[in-house]
Amino acid sequence: MTNDHQDSLPTKLGRNLPAMLCVLLIIGTTMATAADRPNIVIILADDLGYGSLNSYGADETHIRTPNIDRLAKEGRRFTDANTPSSVCSPTRYGLLTGRYDWRTNQKHGVVNTTDPLHIDTSRSTIASLLKSAGYRAAAIGKWHLGYGTGKADFTKPLTPGPLEIGFDYHFAVPQNHGDASGVYVRNRQVVGLRSDGNVPAGRSPYGRDYMGIDAPQRVDENVMAELTTDAIRWLQQSKGDEPFFLYFAPVAIHFPYTPSEETNGTSGTGLYGDWIHELDRSVGRILDTLDQLKVAKDTLVIFTSDNGGVLITEGQRPEAEAYRAGLRPNGHWRGRKHSIYEGGFRVPFLVRWPGRVVPGTVSHETINLVDIYATIAAVIDQPIPSTEDVAEDSFNVLPAILRTAPSESLRPSMILHSPNGNFAIRRGPWKYIEGKPSPTLKRVPRRDELHAQLFNLKVDPGEENNVISEHPDVAKRLDALLDEQRTSGRTSSSRTLRKNHQ
Repeated sequence: MTNDHQDSLPTKLGRNLPAMLCVLLIIGTTMATAADRPNIVIILADDLGYGSLNSYGADETHIRTPNIDRLAKEGRRFTDANTPSSVCSPTRYGLLTGRYDWRTNQKHGVVNTTDPLHIDTSRSTIASLLKSAGYRAAAIGKWHLGYGTGKADFTKPLTPGPLEIGFDYHFAVPQNHGDASGVYVRNRQVVGLRSDGNVPAGRSPYGRDYMGIDAPQRVDENVMAELTTDAIRWLQQSKGDEPFFLYFAPVAIHFPYTPSEETNGTSGTGLYGDWIHELDRSVGRILDTLDQLKVAKDTLVIFTSDNGGVLITEGQRPEAEAYRAGLRPNGHWRGRKHSIYEGGFRVPFLVRWPGRVVPGTVSHETINLVDIYATIAAVIDQPIPSTEDVAEDSFNVLPAILRTAPSESLRPSMILHSPNGNFAIRRGPWKYIEGKPSPTLKRVPRRDELHAQLFNLKVDPGEENNVISEHPDVAKRLDALLDEQRTSGRTSSSRTLRKNHQ
């Protein structure tokens, strides 16, 4: 027998201990790295109001949202999650960059179909942040942040675009559901582009002429299914040793309301409710795919919306039909999409992270969608440089995700902005509305919002009583704070963001 076979087990262990420790160290490091780099899926619905899910109070006789509500049962539901704007593209900019959109040249309104890329290619995004940490990233769904450097020409390569700000793959509706482009974009090209000529294409649901791009036109009733299928196909290409980031932006429940055959007629609130069912079906398909790929336990899922819901109470539109049937898309909050009141900003926000987020819990912490950047940076333990213009308005709210009640408020104040350029600021129980539209606005906005207002949301969550005359000192302080934060260039002062798993 050789000496190797004659060695006792303790002797062998002793001789091989350094090598074994090295192997264990490598394995431990790999496991820690995997644990610190979860897959990340952000689902950003369009125009889904606070009261449009069963988990947020919607009656099941009106709508049923079991797939989205699964995230509430298996994760955490937030009651005070807010969008930075009460309209779509400014919120999308804020989510991806961690910066308020009104700091750009977009002082009011939204990005148009042929506008250039709204995010500067030198600016860090969630996608570029995660890509630097070894993630593969996709932006699938509604884009609404522009392409190119001038007026977008859809017959030419659409660059710069999502691939120049950190994403590896892109498949999208360029602006809105039913937009004037009528086509899909994949990576830098219109899907199926045949020539640089125009074809007759009729009028869009908004009453505008379609652009007549010579390419296959989207079928509105099929768009949700096609976007979802593309997202599933991308997820199925994932590799076990490479974490992924999916930014999935469904077109539902934005107008026009075009449920598929599978969801048409399934709600108690007409086309509007059926369209919510279409969104829920899509989310269910994504969650089922994570289960089938056996990656759900390693995936952080965030579901939310870009602004409050459309609220129409009279007339024949589907929204009014749903309202008469009893659905309150924004719950008990005053206002709607486009307004400066809470109904324009309060949105569902659900987070599931198995093993990290306690199932079936609720957080009342005040958070904003611009905080997602800093929070994800904390998840992957990536500090944000204090000397650079990165995520200037983003706060790390990971403690609110991982614990029921943080010891102190994570966000000292928050600025809100409506598409007419009107500002509001929240601090503690107080909400101050400046009441001034953007000076460059051409059309006069809603007059009921154009005066200074002060509300105590703790005692008056419905914003029924303007108490500015009773508390002029509070209004003065908040007006000064709003002006200071607008001119300072940032609201987040703490730039080193580390994980807190306590």
